[in-house]
Amino acid sequence: MLFVRPGRLADLDALEHMARTAQPVLHSLPHDRRALEARVALSEDSFRAEVDFPGEEFYLFVLEDAQSGKLMGTASIVAAAGYSDPFYAFRNDALIHASRELHVNRKIHALTMSHELTGKSRLAGYYIDPSLRGDAAAHLMSRARMMYIAANRKRFTPEVFSLLLGVTDDNGVSPFWEAVGRKFFGRNFADIEIESGGRSRTFIAEVMPTYPIYVPLLPEAAQRVLGEPDSKALLAYEIHLEEGFETDRYIDIFDAGPVVTAQVDRSACVTRNETRVVRESAAAANGANGATYLIAHNGADGEFRCVLGDLAAGKEAGASLPHAARAALGVEEGDTVRCVPLHQPHQDEQSGDAQ
Repeated sequence: MLFVRPGRLADLDALEHMARTAQPVLHSLPHDRRALEARVALSEDSFRAEVDFPGEEFYLFVLEDAQSGKLMGTASIVAAAGYSDPFYAFRNDALIHASRELHVNRKIHALTMSHELTGKSRLAGYYIDPSLRGDAAAHLMSRARMMYIAANRKRFTPEVFSLLLGVTDDNGVSPFWEAVGRKFFGRNFADIEIESGGRSRTFIAEVMPTYPIYVPLLPEAAQRVLGEPDSKALLAYEIHLEEGFETDRYIDIFDAGPVVTAQVDRSACVTRNETRVVRESAAAANGANGATYLIAHNGADGEFRCVLGDLAAGKEAGASLPHAARAALGVEEGDTVRCVPLHQPHQDEQSGDAQ
């Protein structure tokens, strides 16, 4: 069974391997071991701390195989993006250029460097081991973060955002970077990705253009990828949409990838939450009367666990969990868990399939 839990210093070797091999680059996991150790220590302190409002906290989650003990993925939450330095993105503005004399009225898009996302909570550092098959593990690793946010509202801002990978070719070349970033940095996209530290480094403001970039002046290849997720990020994009994220007017300053935002109050992990009582069960529910749920439990001293499980329909049915799920969550019969359906029902199911 796979389950999500907070990362800890004992995971350092596995996390270092992920940091060095993950593609795209995981900004939440530095390649330098000492810096990585400091980041994991900060996460441990953040989970244990009493927090009344978001600050410099950083929360690192890992996906563990309960049978082998092997780490199969990681993801993180930055409580306040750009806490030390501004978080930079391009804002896609629509400007009106008009002339009554020439009977011209044109709406022209322009990209303006912005740090308006600074201070908002950010989902970051998502990675899944390529050996995992199917979408379930990806949903669990990504959305467990929203389960934690929903249960710990004071630790995070009312709106959260996530930056998804923009379009690159088979060689990792970004059309947008070639059209814009390379002109100012004179270096390869991958090199600056590593140096950027998650879009919060001061050199971004020092080197990138301060004046708007008019989109029609960009090569067509660069225009086509504005706000488009890369093929490798399509699953992550769909998972965010399922949770309730929406595309915004911001794009990544390096590869033009989409920035998606969500109001926590409107997210699936809040609006579809059910608090259920744990019951012992030899097997999970299945069939027409059951559905797959994200099931999470907040323990003492900053502990958190999240698994996927099949539960019977209806809150009154409780959470009948087999031994493996109870052990992974660290719960016993009579404890309460937070349950959210993994998928929303189709529209025809919600409307009774009326014809």
